[in-house]
Amino acid sequence: MKLVVGLGNPGRKYEGTRHNIGYEVIHRLAARHHADPGRLKFEGELQECQILGERTLLLLPHTFMNLSGRSIRQAVDFYKIDIDDLLLVCDDFNLDLGTLRLRAGGSHGGQKGLADTIGRLGSDEFARLRVGIGPVPERWDAADFVLGKFAKSEQTTVEIQIERTCDAIETWIGDGIDRAMNRHNGSQLNT
Repeated sequence: MKLVVGLGNPGRKYEGTRHNIGYEVIHRLAARHHADPGRLKFEGELQECQILGERTLLLLPHTFMNLSGRSIRQAVDFYKIDIDDLLLVCDDFNLDLGTLRLRAGGSHGGQKGLADTIGRLGSDEFARLRVGIGPVPERWDAADFVLGKFAKSEQTTVEIQIERTCDAIETWIGDGIDRAMNRHNGSQLNT
């Protein structure tokens, strides 16, 4: 069983914001694989589907970004998910829009939802897929930027990026982290 988590903030106010790209990816993945309607569980929304023959849980924490680990920890404990079977999808304003960075583990790099998850799991040895939403324009506050919506001129790139992120998740599930990193890391312009 795999657990794929998309980070974001709940509520209409945050729909379509850069910070919620993780939510958008999970919604698209759920549609691709005809996930069940979902239910409220573990302080989030949980759906289940089959991806490449693997039972896959899709989780959207509703704890707000900075407390995402609380929801994730509950799901991991309940289903006894091995840390190697967890993939967290989050935004990264240090990566240009159109860029993906999949890693097997490592630091949180300032992403607060990822930091909270590392703290609550007591390990940074789980896969994470960072989705580029940057760069932050000069003189912009990073918090204002991530809570803002994508510009109309960015919509095509965002759509392609969401599809590529779903492809990367499928590769991770079917072929493992190394193949997924080799195939999907980098800018869409390089693929």
